[in-house]
Amino acid sequence: MIFWKYQGIGNDFIVLNGIDEDLEIDNILCKRMCDRHFGIGADGVLYVLPGKDGSDITMRIINADGSEAEMCGNGIRCVAKFAYDFGKIDGKRFTINTLRGNLTADVTVENDKVRTVTIDMGAPILEAPGKTNIESLETTTINTAAGPVKGFCISMGNPHFVTFDRLTDEKIDTLGPILESHRVFPKKTNVEFATVDDEGKIHIRVYERGAAWTLACGTGACATTTAAALNGMVPFDEPVDVELPGGWLRVTVDKDLRYVRMEGPATFVYAGDYEE
Repeated sequence: MIFWKYQGIGNDFIVLNGIDEDLEIDNILCKRMCDRHFGIGADGVLYVLPGKDGSDITMRIINADGSEAEMCGNGIRCVAKFAYDFGKIDGKRFTINTLRGNLTADVTVENDKVRTVTIDMGAPILEAPGKTNIESLETTTINTAAGPVKGFCISMGNPHFVTFDRLTDEKIDTLGPILESHRVFPKKTNVEFATVDDEGKIHIRVYERGAAWTLACGTGACATTTAAALNGMVPFDEPVDVELPGGWLRVTVDKDLRYVRMEGPATFVYAGDYEE
């Protein structure tokens, strides 16, 4: 099976071409391929499929543990680069169907190759444990064996718990897996440990649902910037620099929460043939 390896600021993926080949989504195979010791190694597998519901192409993502995610911000940028660079779409603006719906991609091209991608990630959804589509951001306190943590629940099509609590690296290492699978999140959640510096830049460590610690999370950057804007830490309607362990993204949150835009790079690493 031919595959392509991509990464978006360190969040790495195996891309499979289901446009030219008839591919069935195989969660067990994806788990094997993502194994960093016995497989290719990746945070997840991206299936690029024919468009549906009026979109140009479709993306499905399977996490390293074999579970399916509703969305992936770094992954969708890699899919956009693959689709443009290999001529699967026409034009520099196109739509990608995800389990969150159709999202619009705009690509910046140099020497006929995509360098950066801007995605309209849609409207953020404010949540709290047991409640969705609430009208205003609520503080949620999660009680754990390692102590209470205050944060905010925001969905970008997939769930996030964002905390700005000042925590040591050791405490963060302990809390990541605890919060991801805490009983208040029956479907688990992505966890963002964030700080905002004096220049208004956001810095995040991410424990991803289904992938553990990763170098980056695009939807996490969007959820965190939304929480920061709603708390008056960063401005609305202006690009905010967001640093993750693997690099930087720029995120813009609409004041009326109609959309969040994410801009960042996508990089081709290598291609290969995986023998099942």
